[in-house]
Amino acid sequence: MSSGVLQLQDTIVAIASAPGRGAIALVRLSGPDAFTIAAKHLLPLPTEPRVAHLCDVLSGSEKLDEALVTIFPAPNSFTGDDTVEFSTHGGYLVPSSIVAALTASGARQALPGEFTRRAVLNGKLDILQAEAIGDLIDAGSHAMQRTAINQLDGALSRRLLELRNELLELEALIAYDVDFPEEDDGPISRDRIDMAAGSVLQSLDMLLTTVPVGELVREGAIVVIAGPPNAGKSSLFNALLGRSRAIVTEIPGTTRDALEAVIDSGKWPLRLVDTAGLRETSDRIEKLGIEVSERYLADAQVVLACAEEESVLGQTVNLVTRRTKAAVIPVRTKADLVSNGEQSGQLEKVVAVSAETGSGLQELIAAIDGAIDENQSAVEPDLPILTRARHRKALEAARAEVDEFRQAWRAANLPVTVVAVHLRTAVSELEELIGAFEVEDVLDRLFSSFCVGK
Repeated sequence: MSSGVLQLQDTIVAIASAPGRGAIALVRLSGPDAFTIAAKHLLPLPTEPRVAHLCDVLSGSEKLDEALVTIFPAPNSFTGDDTVEFSTHGGYLVPSSIVAALTASGARQALPGEFTRRAVLNGKLDILQAEAIGDLIDAGSHAMQRTAINQLDGALSRRLLELRNELLELEALIAYDVDFPEEDDGPISRDRIDMAAGSVLQSLDMLLTTVPVGELVREGAIVVIAGPPNAGKSSLFNALLGRSRAIVTEIPGTTRDALEAVIDSGKWPLRLVDTAGLRETSDRIEKLGIEVSERYLADAQVVLACAEEESVLGQTVNLVTRRTKAAVIPVRTKADLVSNGEQSGQLEKVVAVSAETGSGLQELIAAIDGAIDENQSAVEPDLPILTRARHRKALEAARAEVDEFRQAWRAANLPVTVVAVHLRTAVSELEELIGAFEVEDVLDRLFSSFCVGK
């Protein structure tokens, strides 16, 4: 269904909380007829905005529930339309029966993301902030949570609007120079235009440097546990994960495929991968597992080279280093079985861990975080982070246009009005990214991934 006038005139309803057994469920009703429809089902009818009222929810003469109901008159609501929120008892039946009653009175079941879409169309949010809501709901780590909240607060939107305004000022300078070349002190200095374009390029470059960090925050850093069979890799995987995911036995070659899970270390989300033991084998299935291990090693950000004995650990580090460009952390496993005198060796920065006792796990997480920090470009503390491919593509396109303008401006072999087209295209790229004007296909792609009720 398109987001045309007819859709905006509909009053929509949905359960906005997760389905299933729980203490409370939230039913959201929003649109021009929200108060009229709600009045048919509430006793008493709430009158004071943004204050929870205890009401009976009715369907004809049948009482469906006793709920806390809050009204939000337009435009002071999430969607910008009149909105009623019912905090009902949880479960499947109660909220579903209320939605059915409201639908029978004229509301329409909301589409995925339709409430947030209306907030964008009514000017309550821009597209970047709407994306941040989806990211916040889907966040699987504290790093993603912090990034999404920062974007929801408008940090990225404000920075892009500043760049857009700089480009508009640059356009204005050029237009002034074309229309009034003899005014004041004569034509505007070409160096002034060149420096202004260079400043915008520098700002765009700074934002684009956050792309690797954004990918890391969104997808997690690949941390591969590698080593020979029976080196305690699966036990370490389970210990870091906090629960058993890998089969742990004393039989070499148990892990025939890679197991992957995400853990939140607090600083970076880590995609922890338990791989098959690295060794020569004639077992066809185990060979396939080792091939998978080598592919993960090639893509890893950090590799934990694991072994029980110091001599084997050195060999493992050398073996792994030939297969990856990632940071390699030597890990001495089963430290609880090794006496203090046996723990000293020639390798530097060895982390001794015990999956059995938990010793060394925090030190290992700190070493992983440190290795990731070393491989990341420095990002200014106040600089918003780009977290989506759409952000990167739009900024790369805008940067290319500004760079084309600057080169043409320096060459001075084209009419100014022709050169200025690059600035106008760059402005359009930023406006589409922010959502300064409605871009239907962007909205369709964005909200198709949202849950119903949001």
